[in-house]
Amino acid sequence: MSRYNKNLGDFGENVAESYLREKGYTIIERNFYVKGGEIDIICMDKDTLVFVEVKTRKSDKFGLPAEAVDRKKVEHMRYAAERYYESYSFDGEIRFDVVEVFASLDGATPELCEIRHIADAIIF
Repeated sequence: MSRYNKNLGDFGENVAESYLREKGYTIIERNFYVKGGEIDIICMDKDTLVFVEVKTRKSDKFGLPAEAVDRKKVEHMRYAAERYYESYSFDGEIRFDVVEVFASLDGATPELCEIRHIADAIIF
């Protein structure tokens, strides 16, 4: 992954976190990693534990960001979510969301980003 793509991804995750906070979500953790999987953002939406994948793009020229959440990515998210769920003994509803962020690093600010939040984007 190029440095530019890493910076763009980090920027998108920061934008997504701010967006979710503004919507009343409580952020629990960022970049939860276990061998075999990662979750970008883990948060609570009222009583629901939400695992969020953030996809950031400069444009939709090559498709929508959510389309990059392929079967392999879903399997890795599911594995990481199961490890998190087991570790913290959560006993409520869970959900998998995708947050799409359209931005570039060329003078982009969070206010100029287009954000699309897809709740229940991943269903097993």
